[in-house]
Amino acid sequence: MPIFEVGPYLFTIVIIINVFLAFAIIFLERRDASATWAWLMVLLFIPVGGFLLYLIFGRRLSKKEIFTWDKKNRLGLLTAVQDQLRSIEEDTLKLDHPELEEFEDLFYLHLKNNDALLTKDNKVEIFTDGQEKFHALLEDIESATDHVHLLYYIWRDDQLGQRLSELLIKKIEEGVKVRVLYDDMGSRTLSRKYIKRIKKAGGEMEAFFPALIPKLNMKINYRNHRKLAIIDGKIGYIGGFNVGDEYLGYNQRFGYWRDTHLRVEGGAVHNMQTRFILDWNHASSRDIGYEDRYYQAEEKGDVAMQIVSSGPDSEWEQIKHGYIKMILSAKESIYIQTPYFIPDDSLLDAVRIATLSGVDVRVMIPKMPDHPFVYWATYSNVGDLLEAGAKIYIYQKGFLHAKSIVVDGKIASVGTANIDVRSFRLNFEVNAFLYHPDVAKELSDSFLDDIVDSTQLTLRLYKSRSKWIRFKEAIARLLSPIL
Repeated sequence: MPIFEVGPYLFTIVIIINVFLAFAIIFLERRDASATWAWLMVLLFIPVGGFLLYLIFGRRLSKKEIFTWDKKNRLGLLTAVQDQLRSIEEDTLKLDHPELEEFEDLFYLHLKNNDALLTKDNKVEIFTDGQEKFHALLEDIESATDHVHLLYYIWRDDQLGQRLSELLIKKIEEGVKVRVLYDDMGSRTLSRKYIKRIKKAGGEMEAFFPALIPKLNMKINYRNHRKLAIIDGKIGYIGGFNVGDEYLGYNQRFGYWRDTHLRVEGGAVHNMQTRFILDWNHASSRDIGYEDRYYQAEEKGDVAMQIVSSGPDSEWEQIKHGYIKMILSAKESIYIQTPYFIPDDSLLDAVRIATLSGVDVRVMIPKMPDHPFVYWATYSNVGDLLEAGAKIYIYQKGFLHAKSIVVDGKIASVGTANIDVRSFRLNFEVNAFLYHPDVAKELSDSFLDDIVDSTQLTLRLYKSRSKWIRFKEAIARLLSPIL
């Protein structure tokens, strides 16, 4: 049959598929209204391409528990959570910290809905510079005697990646157990040769949600965006830095890389270890069971904190709920640093209400986009906050990748979750929620220092933007629920 005769039939089939797909999106998947309308417009205006885009980016992940750990192994954790919940409900938990008394409802939220144990014996060191962070991490790995567990969204085979591999191989030869977990999509440029070198030395290296067919990953939209490092079960790292030369400031496009990362000693390392083990056991056929060697943290300080996870498998958008709870509790100030500011209506309303209530709300975003659509959606949203009276700063020194919130100089959150729909609904994320004035002050001071390297976006400047920028904002905002 000639192609011109087949064409109409194929087009009709595509239209029928789009109708059924639209029906599924509206009635079966129970998405929020904004995401539903965004996907319907994609299907309407791009009939063939929209269907393919939906297959790759739009399919929902099953809500079944994908992270499993033998119940016997988790018994200690679950028992500790129940004991802590009971002590809070019976008002017998010794809080010791004024911040814990003031924000008891926040840590109860995380404890009850995320099994996020509250630990109060932590020492926290804050890094805002990649050179300093990786210098400390490499030193800690060099000192490891039992195991090194590393989880990064992006892992590159570049100068930093080579330094890490050489050190890891050295530690493997010394008898240290090394496990590396990376996201298949985020680390798509990582060579097989690099991976084989680690494995040949005796280490283990696994991809999260690997593609069944090389370069064609049907779970491309669900990324393990977490960054964790645990050394000997005693030291943990959590924050925004990935493994790559750009995070050391070596990329000419981005220049200096401003991020926030924590080095932790204390009970919270146990919770970081459990998060790693759950992710590892999903990705690898060589499960990690419970062994005392993985839980060797000692009391090191007095910082109270929780390790909170969220992902598309979660019942609740737990990190987002924590952000909103923090924002609505603010009485004096809210400092936010994020590379992307694309909140849903609930979080945007919370920030707007805080601003209108007289809270000093300051948001800092980068001057340059690493993803154009995401950047213009961010620009549009901060414009809304300007109308309410918030202060918006554009970081000029390089690329701002930090994900942090500080409220009233008392509590803070630092981790991997951006303030955007993708982080809250699609990515697997992990954040530290910290209840300590010294830590909050150090993060606040870093924010204020960064203002020196920023320009303030005023309402007058925002309203004077060109029609072309307004057009890009409008399109990006329309697509923001599915960016």
